[in-house]
Parts: sequence; structure tokens; C-alpha cells
Amino acid sequence: MNKTYNIYLKEVLIGTTELEKADAPMGVAFGLIQFNGIESPYEFFKEYCLKNNIVINTDDPEFEFIDTQVMSELKVFRQDGLEIKGVTGNAVTGMKIEGYEISILGINYPFYEEEFPYHVKEYENMFGKE
Repeated sequence: MNKTYNIYLKEVLIGTTELEKADAPMGVAFGLIQFNGIESPYEFFKEYCLKNNIVINTDDPEFEFIDTQVMSELKVFRQDGLEIKGVTGNAVTGMKIEGYEISILGINYPFYEEEFPYHVKEYENMFGKE
């Protein structure tokens, strides 16, 4: 059921995600990142944010926890090459022991409903809509 999406930072493929979680009414999709050759995602994102003047909301070196503001060069693409864009953008949150998630914030409808029908259905089912 779940699709796999490629995650790029600048022009580099850094990993994939299934965008398996959602806040459908807000047009948000997010999911765990499966990293591609990145040993320490915490160090990777921290270094990138510092170098590019991106605000880090939370930074806890002890737990390797990071919560970033939107990174304009962080992009998510479907397998067919279409970029999944949110109005607000994409950010990363997570820690070493639980993993790191990418969030796409503010995906417009009707595209959201077409791309993530299972998230919309799950949300509607919570309120007994058919």
C-alpha cells in the first residue's frame, strides 16, 4: 500500500521515506527516513543547518535529538520524479534511538487527497464518515 519517496538535500539523494503518518486536515504528511550512507543523521542535519543559517528549534547532543525549521533545499520526490511540495516546506525532527522523520507541511488539496487517499480515509474513519 505504501509508496516510497526519495529525499534529496540540494542535489544529493540522502534517503527514502514512505510518508506513513499524516495530519490530513492540515495537509501534512511525514515519515521515518531510511538514510542512504549517512552515519550520523544528527550531525549531518546540525552541520547543514548551521552552515546554511537554518534555525534549529531543539538541539540535544546527549540524545542526538534535533528539530529543524523548514529547509528549502530538502525535497521529496515520488518514484516518477514528481516533487511532493508543501506550502510551508519540509523539516526534520528526531533522535538517534527513535529515528528521524521528514515532514512535508501544507500540501494542497485536491493533490493531497489524490496522493494520500489512505491518510484521508483513515482520518474520515475516525469520525465515522464513509
